[in-house]
Amino acid sequence: MAIIAQKKLFGWNEIEELGDLDRLRLVLQWLPDEPLMRALEEKRGRGRNEYPVRAIWNTVIAGVVFGHPSVQSLRRELRRNAQLRDVCELELGKGLAAVPPPYDTRVLKTLMKYQQPIQSMFENLVDEVEEELPDIGRVMAVDGKGIDSHARGRKKD
Repeated sequence: MAIIAQKKLFGWNEIEELGDLDRLRLVLQWLPDEPLMRALEEKRGRGRNEYPVRAIWNTVIAGVVFGHPSVQSLRRELRRNAQLRDVCELELGKGLAAVPPPYDTRVLKTLMKYQQPIQSMFENLVDEVEEELPDIGRVMAVDGKGIDSHARGRKKD
């Protein structure tokens, strides 16, 4: 019953019909990331801006939304898909040069230093959902499919 109410409230049928890029646009539109963007832009200061903070952040979010297993997988998709580059706000005039080079993966290390703003972003989203669905979390459903693991497994001894 809770699932039906959630579908009706959030319009999941309409969301399921959206294309991948439209789903990404929705995430980027509603993600409360301005405090994080300001902090990252302030840290960058007047340094090089070949790859703007917002564009790089948007590509990170795209990697999560589309489930890319690695930065390289995401980069291949960005190089292949001009529409994705546009949604991520990479400079279209640069063509493939707009896609950050592999060495620019240091952004993930930088983001690790900003755990508090990211945690606040998550908490704000949870608070908004709780306002709309006060009973959220009382009943839980779990998808029973296997989860990919990169673990080596147990040793025989």
